[in-house]
Amino acid sequence: MSVPRLVALLLTLATLVIYLPVARNDFISYDDDDYITYNPVVKQGLTPAGVKWAFTTFHARNYHPLTWISHMADCQLFGLNPTAHHLVNALFHAANTALLFLLLWRLTGLIPPAMVVAALFGWHPLHVESVAWAAERKDVLSTFLALLALLSYVKFARQKNWRCYWLALLFFALGLLAKPMLVTLPFVFFLLDFWPLQRLTWKPVPWTVIREKIPFITLSAISCIITPLAQRQAMIPLESFPVQLRLENSVASLVRYLMKLAWPTDLSLIYLPGPIPGAFLALALALLILISAAAWRARERHPCWLFGWLWYVGTLVPVIGLVQVGYTAMADRYSYIPSIGVFVAVAYGLYEIQAVRRYFLVAAAVPLIACVVLTEIQIPCWRDSETVFRHVVKVTENNQLGMAQLGLALELENRYAEALDEFQAVLAINPAYMDVHSAAGDMLLKLGQPERALEQYRICLTNASSQPALHNAAAKALAAAGNFRDAFGEFAEAERLDPHFSGTHLAKAKIFFARGDDTRASAEMQAAGFADPGNVLTLTTIAHYLAATTNTMIRDGNSAVLLATKANKLSGGSDPEVFDVLGMAYAARGDFANAVAGAQNALEFLSPDQTNEITAVGHRLELYQNHQAWEESFRTTNGLPVW
Repeated sequence: MSVPRLVALLLTLATLVIYLPVARNDFISYDDDDYITYNPVVKQGLTPAGVKWAFTTFHARNYHPLTWISHMADCQLFGLNPTAHHLVNALFHAANTALLFLLLWRLTGLIPPAMVVAALFGWHPLHVESVAWAAERKDVLSTFLALLALLSYVKFARQKNWRCYWLALLFFALGLLAKPMLVTLPFVFFLLDFWPLQRLTWKPVPWTVIREKIPFITLSAISCIITPLAQRQAMIPLESFPVQLRLENSVASLVRYLMKLAWPTDLSLIYLPGPIPGAFLALALALLILISAAAWRARERHPCWLFGWLWYVGTLVPVIGLVQVGYTAMADRYSYIPSIGVFVAVAYGLYEIQAVRRYFLVAAAVPLIACVVLTEIQIPCWRDSETVFRHVVKVTENNQLGMAQLGLALELENRYAEALDEFQAVLAINPAYMDVHSAAGDMLLKLGQPERALEQYRICLTNASSQPALHNAAAKALAAAGNFRDAFGEFAEAERLDPHFSGTHLAKAKIFFARGDDTRASAEMQAAGFADPGNVLTLTTIAHYLAATTNTMIRDGNSAVLLATKANKLSGGSDPEVFDVLGMAYAARGDFANAVAGAQNALEFLSPDQTNEITAVGHRLELYQNHQAWEESFRTTNGLPVW
């Protein structure tokens, strides 16, 4: 085996070993649910309908069909096993580390600096977010394809191998379909032509060099048209985030990324935009001008400086904040490709100094070891939703979004009092955060404090009186407080605003159940089904009632099976709650073989930390195995869920 191949293999293995701890991480409630765990199309695995959906959807405010297909493939192979999903990310990242080394070695013929750049890329803690976050598959996948495109382009440029040219174009197109951030890759091709390929000098650029880039630029242009269409709902208008603030944030972010690369501490999933001190902004602008001037002056003696600096700035342009998508100042994941430019400028710049070259690898060992240690510390911060957002709150100041997400993570674990504490902390910072007022109301209602919950919903309604969900929430609070007259008034308003909002009918059904009026409750359940026949929760709730009610006049196992089967199909055949209800439905009609299968499927898809659910489903499974159906009374709050 040749030395370069051996180095590439060692880099791959070392990176995999470093990232093995991601196997212990779970999915998180921030984007992972939208991309994987609660995405019914993705959970179905690879299907013709799923592939069609991937190429025609703007779901999650992005157009990246290849990323969707990648997640579908994981679900096809591994189901919802978080270990497998995370290890696939780690495999892509390890492959990217090896490909980057091979690219730089083929470009320069120098093993030591190429090895150091690749190791910095593979082991730097700033890149943990791109690997340890399952939803960031688009980062590692698009970079994998981008590096293949660059390798193919280099071979074409040196050998005029047109097969490699078309391969480069294909990999680039696929990369754009994985993440549109690659739109600046044609610019990187020009940089490679300057250094190290030396196809460009400071004379006029040859037309042939420009002409061969036209297909790539065309693909970038198409992507630049599609991406804003996909992200239009997430784009922040100029009125909310003016041009001056965007420019200031862009300047500050260019320097802050450099700071994170040099001193990678206090890394966070969320960095909220905020006032930038004038002194910092002035120093940042001065530093950017100084670096740019130094790189330009050294363009002939040390071309790697200008190459690396332009790579860094150029590849950051799509995400620097000039077009603001979402309220975030910067993101660690955005540095994944741009950081390569900084690593190249530093490593090759130092290697060119004769006095340093002799001790280059020894000197590089210090920052590389530091990177490994910090990466091993950072990976466990992604263990689960609570861990992620507790870390965000710890390392950032007054991070409202991080605190709100921590509250939601605690709510998912039924830790309502702790979730309420987080929501109240957010409101102490920003009393105008309406979504958090609503979330606080939900927690107060679950904690048996309907009057206080109603106060929170009323605050929301003063700002958004046209939202049926808020009127429905206020109605539930009123009903819980015993004020049924006003509650039904709020229900009526919710129905008027949206006749297809099934939550109102489900909530009224719960009230009628509690009052022992099963006939009216059943009518409301039927109305909920008519209002929103494609809603998984609605279908599951109705099926649950029909299958398990102790009222033999209403129990209907056959209808329950039909509804639960439809819900199972809509949810992608991987929702444990739907499988649980499907088991109840089959048992209600005496089909205990399928009832056992439903309960077993539910257990398969429940995560190990859902101990209460596992116990409940296990108990039902024992009943089915003994040819007994599950029955329960819905006249208490322990029956149907609080919608």
